[in-house]
Amino acid sequence: ITICWADGGSPSLAERVIWAVNAGGDSHVDVHGIHFKKDPLEGKIGKASDYGVRLPILRSSPEDQILYQTERYNEDTFGYDVPIRDDGDYILVMKYAEVYFAQSQQKVFDVRVNGHTVVKDLDIFDRVGHSTAHDEIVPFSIKKGKLSVQGEVSTFNGKLTVEFVKGYYDNPKVCALYVMKGTLEDVPKLQPHPGLEKHEDDEEEEEESEAGEEGGKKKVQPGSKYKVQSGPRTPNPYAADNSSLMFPILVAFGVFIPTLFCLCRL
Repeated sequence: ITICWADGGSPSLAERVIWAVNAGGDSHVDVHGIHFKKDPLEGKIGKASDYGVRLPILRSSPEDQILYQTERYNEDTFGYDVPIRDDGDYILVMKYAEVYFAQSQQKVFDVRVNGHTVVKDLDIFDRVGHSTAHDEIVPFSIKKGKLSVQGEVSTFNGKLTVEFVKGYYDNPKVCALYVMKGTLEDVPKLQPHPGLEKHEDDEEEEEESEAGEEGGKKKVQPGSKYKVQSGPRTPNPYAADNSSLMFPILVAFGVFIPTLFCLCRL
Protein backbone atom coordinates (compact mmCIF):
# COMPACT_ATOMS: atom_id res chain seq x y z
CA ILE A 1 0.00 0.00 0.00
CA THR A 2 1.39 3.39 -0.99
CA ILE A 3 0.72 6.22 1.47
CA CYS A 4 0.57 9.70 -0.05
CA TRP A 5 1.14 12.36 2.56
CA ALA A 6 -0.51 15.74 2.22
CA ASP A 7 2.81 17.58 2.02
CA GLY A 8 4.36 15.86 -0.98
CA GLY A 9 6.03 13.00 0.87
CA SER A 10 6.05 14.16 4.51
CA PRO A 11 3.19 13.89 7.02
CA SER A 12 1.14 16.97 7.79
CA LEU A 13 0.94 18.32 11.32
CA ALA A 14 -2.42 16.66 11.94
CA GLU A 15 -1.05 13.34 10.67
CA ARG A 16 1.84 13.54 13.14
CA VAL A 17 -0.49 13.88 16.12
CA ILE A 18 -1.08 10.48 17.71
CA TRP A 19 -3.35 11.57 20.59
CA ALA A 20 -5.27 14.76 21.43
CA VAL A 21 -7.93 15.65 24.02
CA ASN A 22 -9.99 18.76 24.72
CA ALA A 23 -9.98 18.59 28.53
CA GLY A 24 -13.36 19.35 30.06
CA GLY A 25 -14.94 19.84 26.65
CA ASP A 26 -16.32 18.23 23.51
CA SER A 27 -14.40 17.11 20.44
CA HIS A 28 -12.90 19.85 18.28
CA VAL A 29 -10.86 20.10 15.08
CA ASP A 30 -8.45 23.02 15.21
CA VAL A 31 -7.17 25.25 12.40
CA HIS A 32 -4.26 22.84 11.81
CA GLY A 33 -6.57 19.87 11.35
CA ILE A 34 -5.74 18.32 14.73
CA HIS A 35 -8.72 16.32 15.98
CA PHE A 36 -9.12 16.80 19.75
CA LYS A 37 -11.32 14.09 21.23
CA LYS A 38 -13.94 14.63 23.90
CA ASP A 39 -12.48 14.35 27.39
CA PRO A 40 -12.23 10.63 28.29
CA LEU A 41 -12.13 11.50 32.03
CA GLU A 42 -15.67 12.89 31.94
CA GLY A 43 -17.62 11.34 34.81
CA LYS A 44 -14.53 9.49 36.08
CA ILE A 45 -12.21 11.94 37.80
CA GLY A 46 -12.09 15.67 38.47
CA LYS A 47 -14.50 18.33 37.31
CA ALA A 48 -15.07 19.88 33.89
CA SER A 49 -15.49 23.64 33.66
CA ASP A 50 -16.59 25.93 30.84
CA TYR A 51 -16.27 29.10 32.94
CA GLY A 52 -13.89 30.53 30.35
CA VAL A 53 -16.39 30.54 27.46
CA ARG A 54 -17.55 34.00 28.56
CA LEU A 55 -14.06 35.40 27.95
CA PRO A 56 -12.10 36.07 24.76
CA ILE A 57 -8.73 34.32 24.93
CA LEU A 58 -5.74 36.37 23.80
CA ARG A 59 -3.03 34.77 21.60
CA SER A 60 -5.46 32.15 20.27
CA SER A 61 -7.25 32.15 16.92
CA PRO A 62 -11.03 32.69 17.22
CA GLU A 63 -11.71 29.21 15.88
CA ASP A 64 -9.62 27.52 18.60
CA GLN A 65 -10.44 29.58 21.68
CA ILE A 66 -12.66 26.77 22.92
CA LEU A 67 -9.49 24.73 23.56
CA TYR A 68 -8.50 27.30 26.21
CA GLN A 69 -11.99 28.13 27.48
CA THR A 70 -12.81 24.67 28.83
CA GLU A 71 -10.72 22.78 31.35
CA ARG A 72 -10.56 19.84 33.72
CA TYR A 73 -9.38 20.31 37.29
CA ASN A 74 -9.24 18.13 40.36
CA GLU A 75 -8.73 18.59 44.08
CA ASP A 76 -5.91 16.06 43.94
CA THR A 77 -3.33 14.89 41.40
CA PHE A 78 -4.88 13.53 38.20
CA GLY A 79 -3.76 12.67 34.70
CA TYR A 80 -4.14 11.02 31.30
CA ASP A 81 -2.61 7.85 29.84
CA VAL A 82 -1.33 8.09 26.26
CA PRO A 83 -0.54 4.80 24.46
CA ILE A 84 2.64 4.99 22.33
CA ARG A 85 3.79 1.98 20.32
CA ASP A 86 6.63 3.26 18.14
CA ASP A 87 10.10 4.51 18.97
CA GLY A 88 10.95 8.06 17.97
CA ASP A 89 11.04 11.72 18.94
CA TYR A 90 7.82 13.13 20.35
CA ILE A 91 6.39 16.39 21.66
CA LEU A 92 3.85 16.82 24.45
CA VAL A 93 1.88 20.07 24.13
CA MET A 94 -0.32 21.22 27.03
CA LYS A 95 -2.68 24.17 26.62
CA TYR A 96 -3.61 26.54 29.45
CA ALA A 97 -5.40 29.82 30.17
CA GLU A 98 -6.13 31.40 33.55
CA VAL A 99 -9.78 32.42 33.34
CA TYR A 100 -10.62 32.74 37.04
CA PHE A 101 -7.82 34.14 39.20
CA ALA A 102 -6.64 37.70 38.65
CA GLN A 103 -3.25 37.54 40.34
CA SER A 104 -0.29 35.21 40.68
CA GLN A 105 0.28 32.67 43.48
CA GLN A 106 -3.38 31.61 43.37
CA LYS A 107 -2.99 28.44 41.28
CA VAL A 108 0.43 26.78 41.19
CA PHE A 109 1.12 23.14 40.32
CA ASP A 110 3.63 20.74 38.72
CA VAL A 111 3.37 18.44 35.71
CA ARG A 112 4.87 14.95 35.69
CA VAL A 113 5.50 12.56 32.81
CA ASN A 114 5.95 8.95 33.91
CA GLY A 115 7.19 10.21 37.27
CA HIS A 116 9.55 12.84 35.84
CA THR A 117 8.73 16.44 36.82
CA VAL A 118 8.76 18.28 33.48
CA VAL A 119 7.06 21.52 34.58
CA LYS A 120 7.77 22.92 38.05
CA ASP A 121 5.58 25.48 39.85
CA LEU A 122 3.41 26.40 36.88
CA ASP A 123 1.65 29.69 37.63
CA ILE A 124 -0.33 30.50 34.50
CA PHE A 125 -1.25 34.04 35.52
CA ASP A 126 2.36 34.80 36.40
CA ARG A 127 3.48 33.57 32.97
CA VAL A 128 1.01 35.37 30.70
CA GLY A 129 -1.72 37.10 32.71
CA HIS A 130 -5.49 36.64 32.67
CA SER A 131 -7.51 35.01 29.84
CA THR A 132 -4.38 34.53 27.72
CA ALA A 133 -3.35 31.32 25.95
CA HIS A 134 -0.20 29.60 27.19
CA ASP A 135 1.32 26.37 25.85
CA GLU A 136 3.75 24.19 27.79
CA ILE A 137 5.84 22.16 25.33
CA VAL A 138 7.84 19.11 26.45
CA PRO A 139 10.02 17.15 24.00
CA PHE A 140 10.76 13.49 24.79
CA SER A 141 12.00 10.39 23.00
CA ILE A 142 11.36 6.68 23.19
CA LYS A 143 13.99 4.17 22.12
CA LYS A 144 14.37 0.47 22.87
CA GLY A 145 12.05 0.50 25.86
CA LYS A 146 13.50 3.67 27.37
CA LEU A 147 11.87 7.07 27.88
CA SER A 148 14.20 10.08 27.76
CA VAL A 149 12.88 13.46 28.91
CA GLN A 150 14.77 16.55 30.08
CA GLY A 151 17.97 14.60 30.67
CA GLU A 152 16.34 11.80 32.66
CA VAL A 153 15.80 8.19 31.53
CA SER A 154 13.35 5.54 32.71
CA THR A 155 11.83 2.28 31.54
CA PHE A 156 8.92 2.70 29.12
CA ASN A 157 6.11 0.15 28.99
CA GLY A 158 4.07 1.58 26.10
CA LYS A 159 2.10 4.13 28.12
CA LEU A 160 2.87 7.80 28.69
CA THR A 161 1.25 9.02 31.92
CA VAL A 162 0.82 12.80 32.07
CA GLU A 163 -0.03 13.96 35.60
CA PHE A 164 -1.06 17.35 36.92
CA VAL A 165 0.22 17.45 40.47
CA LYS A 166 -1.61 19.03 43.39
CA GLY A 167 0.40 21.86 44.97
CA TYR A 168 -0.03 24.33 47.83
CA TYR A 169 -2.10 26.80 45.79
CA ASP A 170 -5.52 25.66 44.58
CA ASN A 171 -6.10 22.73 42.20
CA PRO A 172 -4.13 21.47 39.18
CA LYS A 173 -5.78 21.72 35.78
CA VAL A 174 -5.34 21.48 32.02
CA CYS A 175 -7.36 22.90 29.14
CA ALA A 176 -6.22 20.64 26.29
CA LEU A 177 -3.23 18.50 25.39
CA TYR A 178 -1.80 16.45 22.55
CA VAL A 179 1.17 14.25 21.69
CA MET A 180 2.79 14.36 18.26
CA LYS A 181 5.77 12.89 16.49
CA GLY A 182 8.42 15.46 15.65
CA THR A 183 10.60 18.18 17.15
CA LEU A 184 10.10 21.61 18.69
CA GLU A 185 10.24 23.24 15.27
CA ASP A 186 7.13 21.30 14.23
CA VAL A 187 4.90 22.73 16.98
CA PRO A 188 2.57 25.60 15.92
CA LYS A 189 3.36 28.84 17.71
CA LEU A 190 0.79 30.95 19.52
CA GLN A 191 0.11 34.49 18.41
CA PRO A 192 2.49 37.13 19.88
CA HIS A 193 1.88 38.07 23.49
CA PRO A 194 0.42 41.59 23.63
CA GLY A 195 2.94 44.07 25.00
CA LEU A 196 5.92 41.71 25.23
CA GLU A 197 6.87 40.83 21.66
CA LYS A 198 6.18 44.40 20.52
CA HIS A 199 8.59 45.74 23.10
CA GLU A 200 11.13 43.12 22.08
CA ASP A 201 10.97 44.29 18.47
CA ASP A 202 11.30 47.95 19.53
CA GLU A 203 14.32 47.13 21.65
CA GLU A 204 16.01 45.23 18.82
CA GLU A 205 15.53 48.22 16.52
CA GLU A 206 16.99 50.50 19.19
CA GLU A 207 20.01 48.25 19.63
CA GLU A 208 20.60 48.21 15.88
CA SER A 209 20.45 52.01 15.69
CA GLU A 210 22.93 52.33 18.54
CA ALA A 211 25.19 49.82 16.84
CA GLY A 212 25.32 52.06 13.76
CA GLU A 213 26.63 54.94 15.86
CA GLU A 214 29.15 52.94 17.87
CA GLY A 215 30.34 50.66 15.08
CA GLY A 216 29.15 47.45 16.69
CA LYS A 217 26.03 45.82 18.10
CA LYS A 218 25.58 46.13 21.84
CA LYS A 219 24.83 43.03 23.82
CA VAL A 220 21.30 42.88 25.25
CA GLN A 221 21.15 41.92 28.89
CA PRO A 222 19.35 38.57 29.43
CA GLY A 223 15.68 39.04 30.30
CA SER A 224 15.69 42.78 29.66
CA LYS A 225 13.86 42.50 26.37
CA TYR A 226 10.91 40.77 28.06
CA LYS A 227 10.08 43.62 30.41
CA VAL A 228 6.98 45.60 29.53
CA GLN A 229 7.87 49.23 28.92
CA SER A 230 5.88 51.57 31.17
CA GLY A 231 6.64 54.82 29.35
CA PRO A 232 9.19 56.82 27.39
CA ARG A 233 12.70 57.17 28.70
CA THR A 234 13.31 60.27 30.82
CA PRO A 235 16.66 62.00 31.36
CA ASN A 236 18.46 61.29 34.61
CA PRO A 237 17.93 64.39 36.83
CA TYR A 238 21.20 63.65 38.62
CA ALA A 239 23.27 63.32 35.48
CA ALA A 240 23.93 67.10 35.09
CA ASP A 241 26.83 68.81 36.91
CA ASN A 242 25.27 70.93 39.70
CA SER A 243 28.55 72.13 41.28
CA SER A 244 27.97 75.68 40.04
CA LEU A 245 24.76 75.85 42.04
CA MET A 246 26.41 74.82 45.30
CA PHE A 247 28.69 77.88 45.74
CA PRO A 248 25.93 80.46 46.48
CA ILE A 249 24.31 78.02 48.90
CA LEU A 250 27.56 77.54 50.83
CA VAL A 251 28.14 81.32 51.02
CA ALA A 252 24.60 81.81 52.37
CA PHE A 253 25.17 79.19 55.08
CA GLY A 254 28.51 80.83 55.96
CA VAL A 255 26.82 84.17 56.61
CA PHE A 256 23.64 82.87 58.26
CA ILE A 257 25.19 80.61 60.94
CA PRO A 258 27.52 83.24 62.59
CA THR A 259 24.68 85.80 62.53
CA LEU A 260 22.35 83.33 64.25
CA PHE A 261 25.02 82.62 66.89
CA CYS A 262 25.45 86.35 67.65
CA LEU A 263 21.71 86.84 68.03
CA CYS A 264 21.55 83.96 70.49
CA ARG A 265 24.34 85.56 72.61
CA LEU A 266 22.33 88.78 72.86
